[in-house]
Amino acid sequence: MQRDYYEVLGVQRGCDESALKSAFYKLAKQHHPDRNDGCEEAAGRFKEINEAYSILSDADKRAAYDRFGHAGVNGHGGAGFADVHDIFNEVFGDMFGRGQRRPQGPSRGGDLRYDLEISLEQAYAGADVSITVPAALTCEACAGTGCAPGSSPTACTGCNGQGRVRASQGFFTIERTCPTCQGSGRVIRDPCRTCHGNGRVAREKTLSVSIPPGVEDGTRIRLAGEGEAGMRGGGSGDLYIFLRVKPHRLFQREGANIHLRVPIALPVAALGGSLEVPTIDGNRTRLTIPPGTQSGHQLRLKGKGMSVLRSGSRGDMFVEVAVEIPVNLSKRQQELLKEFEAAGDARKTQPQSAGFFAKVKEFFGDLRE
Repeated sequence: MQRDYYEVLGVQRGCDESALKSAFYKLAKQHHPDRNDGCEEAAGRFKEINEAYSILSDADKRAAYDRFGHAGVNGHGGAGFADVHDIFNEVFGDMFGRGQRRPQGPSRGGDLRYDLEISLEQAYAGADVSITVPAALTCEACAGTGCAPGSSPTACTGCNGQGRVRASQGFFTIERTCPTCQGSGRVIRDPCRTCHGNGRVAREKTLSVSIPPGVEDGTRIRLAGEGEAGMRGGGSGDLYIFLRVKPHRLFQREGANIHLRVPIALPVAALGGSLEVPTIDGNRTRLTIPPGTQSGHQLRLKGKGMSVLRSGSRGDMFVEVAVEIPVNLSKRQQELLKEFEAAGDARKTQPQSAGFFAKVKEFFGDLRE
């Protein structure tokens, strides 16, 4: 007894064409014989699915089936190869072939990726860096044809030069890539001894990479035509270089700006003074420390930061002061600090501390009320 076609496809009566096609695609893909190692049960289910879709996808046949059931479509249930092949082309496209295929022509070579680590100084100033890249290059002995000198490829007899072969499976005909020529439509009878018929050889090549000033971590540089060689006369792919900027032992980068943390002695912070700091361009610059400078205070050096990519301008440099508290004090140094503390008015010499503890006193006073 034949199953209801709607039940076969798992759709409701009255469903639109989109739902019908989606259900067919999913089931046909699931039960296709090629995916089930020739399982007879899968082949039978596959045939049933195609029969149901061939009826329900045709407006006239579907109307007759909805009114009279299987009796209304007798003689139409077993769709021939031409009908099913058209359905496959509509739903699966090139998976099942679109008529006669042309053999594969020239194919472009693959793109390559190279990760390059550079210093912050190189990112600032730019640099020319030499790299060695493993790649598949066009065989010079055969100029990429894969054939020995004096010979040329011949048409594949397995597919008659089409690159595709057809095989019958029940009442279906399945089209596949020719296993003899791998879809190229031609075979090499006398292969090149250098590349063994591949047309390409594995080699390392050395390239010079120009890094522009101002590049950032993750910047990508494209070298056109420096990827893998193409097949059958196709063009070469591209080489993409991804830059990684190494962490610096002194500077931290933030976009076009540079940050430097500098420890200073307590007397310098209190009394003021000056000190020399390095800059990313390899020079030095003198900083003036104002009296009473607090830890965390930043001093800005305009135009002393990183280069800006594709621009002649530079970012800024920010020097963060870290006041270093003395350690390992001698007895005399301890006595002097105690004298300093006793001689001064904390509200004047240490206003932040005095203000903070005044607020603490008010806080506890509010709790007692």
